[in-house]
Amino acid sequence: MTVDQAAGPRDPAPRPAHVPVVIVGAGPVGVTAALLLARRGVRTVVLERHHDVYPLPRAVATDDEVRRILQAAGVAEEFAAIARPARGLRLLDARHRVMAEFPRAAQGAHGFPQTGMFDQPELERLLRDALARRPECELRGGVEVVGVDQDDEGPVGERLNGEGADGEGADGGGPVRVAYRDATGEHLLWADAVLGCDGAGSLTRDAVGAVWEDLRFEERWTVVDVRTSLPVRCWEGVEQICDPRRPATFMRVGEDRFRWEFRLREDSELDDERLRDLVAPWVDLAPGADFTVLRQARYTFRARIADRWRRGRVFLLGDAAHLTPPFIGQGLCAGLRDAHNLTWKLARVLRQGADERLLDTYESERKPHARHVIRLAVAMGWAMTGGQDGAAALRRGVLSAAVRIPGLSTAAVRDLGPVLGAGPLVHRRARRGGRGLVGDFCPQPWVAVDGRRVRLDELLGDSFALLTAVPPAPSLRAIADGLGARTVAVAGLGDDGRLAAWLRAGRADAVLLRPDRVVMDVVPAGADDLTGTADWASLLHTTRSPLPSRPSVGESPSRSATR
Repeated sequence: MTVDQAAGPRDPAPRPAHVPVVIVGAGPVGVTAALLLARRGVRTVVLERHHDVYPLPRAVATDDEVRRILQAAGVAEEFAAIARPARGLRLLDARHRVMAEFPRAAQGAHGFPQTGMFDQPELERLLRDALARRPECELRGGVEVVGVDQDDEGPVGERLNGEGADGEGADGGGPVRVAYRDATGEHLLWADAVLGCDGAGSLTRDAVGAVWEDLRFEERWTVVDVRTSLPVRCWEGVEQICDPRRPATFMRVGEDRFRWEFRLREDSELDDERLRDLVAPWVDLAPGADFTVLRQARYTFRARIADRWRRGRVFLLGDAAHLTPPFIGQGLCAGLRDAHNLTWKLARVLRQGADERLLDTYESERKPHARHVIRLAVAMGWAMTGGQDGAAALRRGVLSAAVRIPGLSTAAVRDLGPVLGAGPLVHRRARRGGRGLVGDFCPQPWVAVDGRRVRLDELLGDSFALLTAVPPAPSLRAIADGLGARTVAVAGLGDDGRLAAWLRAGRADAVLLRPDRVVMDVVPAGADDLTGTADWASLLHTTRSPLPSRPSVGESPSRSATR
C-alpha cells in the first residue's frame, strides 16, 4: 500500500475564492473606486502588477469637481495638504505675449479651487494609505492578471436565487472569472463585477471586446519634470505656447517643482545646452545651477475612446476607456469621474438588488462627456500647433477678441463638466420650472451642523438626498424614505442662503440628488411632487432594505472619512 493510499482519497481542489468586486489596477482611478465602494459596504480586491507606487510624476492637475470626488472617497483633507491652487490657463504666442486668459476661481461651485496642481506619487500614497485603513479593501501587489472572462457557471451563478454569505447578492449578473499569477503561482477569483482600471494597454478592454475609436490626434512630446530653487518667471497657472514651430506647455506643480512639455522634431534626449535654451523664457539657467531634472520622458499624446465600456459585469474606467491629450489637464480627472459615476450604481445593484439596467447608464452618461473633453483637448492642441504663420496671426486676433466676450472665460471653465443629457436618471422634461437644474451638480457650500462648519456633502452622507425649501408633501417624503435619502431643509443651514437662492434661480421648491450629487429630478415651484418618478423608479427599486445614510450629523467629518 502506498503512502497516498494509506492517507485515503485526496481532497478536492479548493474552490476559487469569491469577491464581490475585483479591480484590475491600483492607480488613482482603481484605488478611488475601491474607496468609494468601501464607503457603501462593498468588499473589493485590487490587483496591481507593481509592489509600490510608481515613483515618477505623471498627472499634475485636477479641478474642483474631482476634488469633490476625493472628498467622497475620504481623502479631502489629506489631498488639500499636497495640492497647490493655480490661477488658470493662459495662451501665449511665440513671443510669450498673452493671447487669451481663462482664470479659475479660488473656490468653485464644488467648494474647492477650480484648478489645483499636485504630485501624482503623493496622491497615490495617500490613496493607498486610506485603502489600508478600510477593512473592505485588499490590495494585492506584484501580480499579473492573465485572464478576465465571464459565463453562467461557477459560485456566483449558483447563488443567483439568493444572497451570498456576506449578504451581497449577485442577482441579474453572471460570474466573472479573474486569473492572475504571482510569485507563488497562478490563482483564480470569482467576482460579481470587475472594474478594468488597467490603463491604455488594458487586458480588461480585450475581455470586453472593445476597440479604439481614433479621434485623430497623435503627436510626440517630451515631458521634463524639474526641481529647482532658482527664481522662475511664473504666472502661477498653466501656460500654453501657441507656436506652430515650437509649441510648449509650462506649469508650476509645487513650491520647487515645475513641468515643461515640448513638441520636438528630433527623438533624441535633451542635453543640458538644449534644455537651457528651451527653458530660457522662464528661468536663467547658468551651468552648475540648482536645477535637477527629475524625469525626462517622451510621450505620444493620443485621442481615443473605446467603442464599448461594458460587457456584462466587466467595466472599463480611466485610460482603459479613453485617452486624451493633456492640454486641458483632464486625463486623470475623467477617470475619477468614471469611478464616481459607476460605483454608487454598482453598489446599489450588488448590495440592495437594484435593477441590472441601472448599470447601463454608466456608459450612456460618461461616454458623451469623455468624448466632449477629448475634443476640447484636441482643439487646444490645434490652437497650439495648427496652421502656418499667417493662420497663427489670425488665430491670435480671434482668440484675443473672443476672450473679451462677457462670460466666455467662465463658460470655457464650466464646459469641462457640462450637464448630463436626458436619460433614465436625468429627467429633463420638467414643465413648470426646475428644468435648468436637472443633470447639473448641486453646489457645495459650507454649512453649520451642531455648531461645526462642514461641507454640504458631509451632512448629506453617501446616498440620495432631498434638498427642499418648503415642507415636503407626504408622497415626497415616502419617495425619499424609499430611496434611503436624507431630507434636508435649506433654510437655516448657515450657508448665507446660497442653496435657497440656487433653488429659486432654478424655479424649484426641492431637488432630488443622486449619490454623485447630480440633480436627478425636481419639484417645480408651487408643485407637490417630482416630475419624473415613473422614469427612474423602476431602475432604483431595490429587493432589499435601503442602507442607512452616512454619516450621522454629530460625527466628525475627519473620523467619518477614515473609519
